[in-house]
Amino acid sequence: MGDIVVPPPQGRVLGVGTVIEAGGDAQLCLGIVMESYPPQCAGVPVDGWGWAGLDGSESSGDTTWGAYAVYGTYDGQRITVTDAPIMLALFDPAPLDDPTGGVDGTSDDAELTRIQDEMLDGWGDRILTSSVERGYVRVLTVWDDGTLQDAVDGAYGERVVIIDSALREID
Repeated sequence: MGDIVVPPPQGRVLGVGTVIEAGGDAQLCLGIVMESYPPQCAGVPVDGWGWAGLDGSESSGDTTWGAYAVYGTYDGQRITVTDAPIMLALFDPAPLDDPTGGVDGTSDDAELTRIQDEMLDGWGDRILTSSVERGYVRVLTVWDDGTLQDAVDGAYGERVVIIDSALREID
């Protein structure tokens, strides 16, 4: 499953997370942020980022960071900012639909753990976070237009792995 190509979104995206700029290179952390000082992550590079006029940031040395909703375009590798970011403390996102419909999965935890380990081995850097919960493997990836979900449904069966996309395509 490692050779699946997911086309980038055709329009604008919204990403919510911590922006860290170190040495002039900004990135949007969509998954885990290490609680070091300053914080660190393996994020998506951000072009066109600027701190001027933004509240909610903190700096240490040559690193500045803060939590924001970021609007932009995504080419499959990088986000290019298109609109002013919004500090997360002031951001009110629309609720996301639960792809499970609130229904617990029926898969065994041992089997789900095996699938999770297999996916981590095969997909590596595509996976931001993963967990076994409520009878599913939940996987957070940077972007999925349904291509990754279709692939895991074909490999493991429907309603076994739930792919969540950290970036959301917006109008």
